[in-house]
Amino acid sequence: MKQLACKKRSDMSFEVGDLVYLKLQPYRKDSLRKMRNQKLSPRFYGPYPIEAKIGQKHVGLAIHSPTLPLVRTGGSVLIESAWILDRRMVKKGNHAVTEVLVEWADTFPEDSTWEAWT
Repeated sequence: MKQLACKKRSDMSFEVGDLVYLKLQPYRKDSLRKMRNQKLSPRFYGPYPIEAKIGQKHVGLAIHSPTLPLVRTGGSVLIESAWILDRRMVKKGNHAVTEVLVEWADTFPEDSTWEAWT
């Protein structure tokens, strides 16, 4: 069985400076931009130049920093807010809390969420 599977595979060798595509599974990655139907989002990103070879099969890519999302120290992705659409008062326990409807940058309008106003 293994011999049949290995017939279709080929060992690729890359050098520093070669351009390669980065394969991602967007429906499994939370760090990528949210789309309406993630199954139809692109699976390959790039091309990116190889910056360093790490071992025989691993390479380090020179990925542009503007394409990477900002990350907080806790590990969650920092998303920029674009507009505040509405505001409301809700009761949380014995206190009245102000919430605002936030439309996030680079997302669809229906992805707007109610967030606590602090």
